[in-house]
Amino acid sequence: MAPFPGAQDFAVGLIGMGDMGKIDDKYDELVKEFANHNNIQILRNGHLVSRASNYIIYSVEAAAIGRVVAQYGPSTRLGAIVGGQTSCKDPEIKAFEEYLPSDVDIVSCHSLHGPNVDPRGQPLVLIKHRASDESFAKVEAVLRCLNSKHVYLTAKEHDRITADTQAVTHAAFLSMGKAWHANQQFPWEGTRYVGGIENVKINLMLRIYAQKWHVYAGLAILNPEAHKQINQFAKSTTELFYLMLEGRAAELRERVYAARDKVFGKENSPKWADKPLLPDGVVDRFSLNVNAKHNAPPLPNNHLSLLAMVDCWSALGIVPYDHMICSTPLFRLWLGVTEHLFRTPGLLDECLRVGIEDNTFRRDDLQFTIAASGWAECVALRQFETWRERFAVTQKFFEPRFEGAVEVGQAMIKAVLEGEKDS
Repeated sequence: MAPFPGAQDFAVGLIGMGDMGKIDDKYDELVKEFANHNNIQILRNGHLVSRASNYIIYSVEAAAIGRVVAQYGPSTRLGAIVGGQTSCKDPEIKAFEEYLPSDVDIVSCHSLHGPNVDPRGQPLVLIKHRASDESFAKVEAVLRCLNSKHVYLTAKEHDRITADTQAVTHAAFLSMGKAWHANQQFPWEGTRYVGGIENVKINLMLRIYAQKWHVYAGLAILNPEAHKQINQFAKSTTELFYLMLEGRAAELRERVYAARDKVFGKENSPKWADKPLLPDGVVDRFSLNVNAKHNAPPLPNNHLSLLAMVDCWSALGIVPYDHMICSTPLFRLWLGVTEHLFRTPGLLDECLRVGIEDNTFRRDDLQFTIAASGWAECVALRQFETWRERFAVTQKFFEPRFEGAVEVGQAMIKAVLEGEKDS
């Protein structure tokens, strides 16, 4: 049964590259790949796609959306619907408004997960920017095949929420990778990074560096809402690290506990009693560290990245739980381990003690602090090329381990999602 009247004659066109779109310039290869799919036709360029389609989806990186829409937008079919699935909507919507004919409706979307995550039950943001109710209903009907959870936002709301839930999370993992690279270490090969929280750090850091650089650069640099978050994360990291270096234990404890109370609530409060995000012991099962298989005990760690994350949220007045309906699996996993650290009796105090008294992780913390400031500077100066170069050199360093890490990361996220369904 057709999802709406006339759906049999409703053509959906994709323009762009990228893993989420599957369309690129390899025309002959794609023709061969989809030769047995009667409902899929490969066209040579975006002009032909724009003329033939009732609903056109631009699947290109945010940095290129303006150029691509300028090229193909004027060829858009009369009365068609156009949208994009970039992770940053500000440049996308501006491009549509500038280059699309006025008779074209605009309905954008964004799946809040990576290309290798099962879309079923995951958030799918729908943005009715300039469209009739009829056009919007058609887009919903088309995208319903993903079995995602539809979330309705404006472009500005989307960018603010993705900045709150993704920008700082990505900055943390990007900075971890740079720190380990700077110290020429593969953290899964030693005895220092063992255990649940360390598993998350290592696997998700590798997962991010295994992806394309422009995904994270676009979200951070082109999203105006992300700049203050990334800048504050670098500031929080630096200031907390200084407190540790200078041995100012009382001040460190006061600041971290104030941030904890603001983000997670005070002990014995109704908010504190909420069920934890992560099923008990779920992340302990997923380790790349060979020492974990020999039951090597985890070393106490100050977890500077987690302390800085909560300090950042506190400083900006961000309550991460407010955005759970729009959160990515990666964000929920990272928030879950952060919550575990801050709400487990004795664990937070142990981190603070290590931060003041123990130099085991001092070199890594120094490089992490430098890296966080470096990413923040790239964002502030809107330096795409510098970002690409910083990313690429560290990506190459970790590249030999990507295949196994991505598989472990996928399994970890799947286990977390299944735990959420059971709760």
